[in-house]
Amino acid sequence: APWGIAGRQAMAARLKRCVVRRRDGPEQHGVAASCLRELRDKACAVLAIDTAQEPITLVLAEDGTIVDDEDYFLCLPSNTKFVALAKDEKWSSKSLGSGTSWLSESVDEVDSAAEKWKQLARQLKDDLSNIILMSEEDLQVLIDVPCSDLAEELAQSETKIQVLQDTLQQVLDRREEERQSRQLLELYLEALKTEDSILSKVAESEAAPRKEMDVVDTGASSTDTAATTALSNQVLAALKEKPAPELCLDSQDLELVLKEDAGALASALGWDKQKAGALQVACEQELSKRLKQVQTLHSLRSTSKGKKALPWGDWPSSKRKK
Repeated sequence: APWGIAGRQAMAARLKRCVVRRRDGPEQHGVAASCLRELRDKACAVLAIDTAQEPITLVLAEDGTIVDDEDYFLCLPSNTKFVALAKDEKWSSKSLGSGTSWLSESVDEVDSAAEKWKQLARQLKDDLSNIILMSEEDLQVLIDVPCSDLAEELAQSETKIQVLQDTLQQVLDRREEERQSRQLLELYLEALKTEDSILSKVAESEAAPRKEMDVVDTGASSTDTAATTALSNQVLAALKEKPAPELCLDSQDLELVLKEDAGALASALGWDKQKAGALQVACEQELSKRLKQVQTLHSLRSTSKGKKALPWGDWPSSKRKK
């Protein structure tokens, strides 16, 4: 019996805990394997992959890195998440639902502010790069949490949590600086447009009498008010009232704006289609920039030795004052 216990302990020491799922399936399964071949066999079994769809390819769930080297597999930490791709399947972040579907936990509407900050904190505990995808409101919620409470929730020292909150404040400050820069640029372009308009009117007054201009249909008539939109009133208010609204929304709301029909969005905001289209372009650019930043962080982390988690102490500690 003692030999049997020792044997089982030695076997367990050689096993690596892993999490596997299908490309389009929401269910995750935990398996333990000592090598890549064993992991593939167990993944096929627990995910009920037909033999006709084998051999499968294992990729990292966070960035799609193909894992086919035994030494690389052994360097991965426990509980690494894999996606099992059957024959002819390809990994894509969009195939899991959306560009940000790999977030460990979405923040649902909650009745209590305390419950909301805890859910946000769990996102950061899983991956600090989720900071990039948060809305300005979510960033402010985490900044306002008492340092001791956030330290307890994340199981970190108060010194490291202070560094984290400094970083959150810096992200918020940079978005505000970018918003102000865009406003100054818009004012400058508007001034140039006004100057051109004045010069144009002077030239017209010296030319032949103007002809009556045809009425242009902008496509934003009052009959379009029946168009519906899936955006919440809070998001619509931010789009309509805030300067550079794409900076204050989180990435999931940006995706919703992009999915909206331009006509329905224009009707909901009381704008013309051209202005609504320009807003969607700005939202698309902001979302693309955030996702590229996250992918860059993940790639850097993946290539580091042993694929260690992003260290808390690497975040800047100086806090900007508004």
